[in-house]
Amino acid sequence: MAKRHSKTVAQQCRYYEVDNIFEYMVEVCINGNFSSFRRLYHELNKEARKDFIAFLILECPPQYHIEILQKTV
Repeated sequence: MAKRHSKTVAQQCRYYEVDNIFEYMVEVCINGNFSSFRRLYHELNKEARKDFIAFLILECPPQYHIEILQKTV
């Protein structure tokens, strides 16, 4: 399988057949599949990564913020 890099949010949603890739990424991380989360995060382009961090802060429950942010770096 070829590596995917610099993909937009819309491209990722179509590829993984989900309505919101950010919600999917949070669910993957919460369920403990950290390697898949990191792969998904690194497939996003720079702007989409910024949008994900904003989504995390604004939309996700606060108890997950630190855990997910630690997994992104």
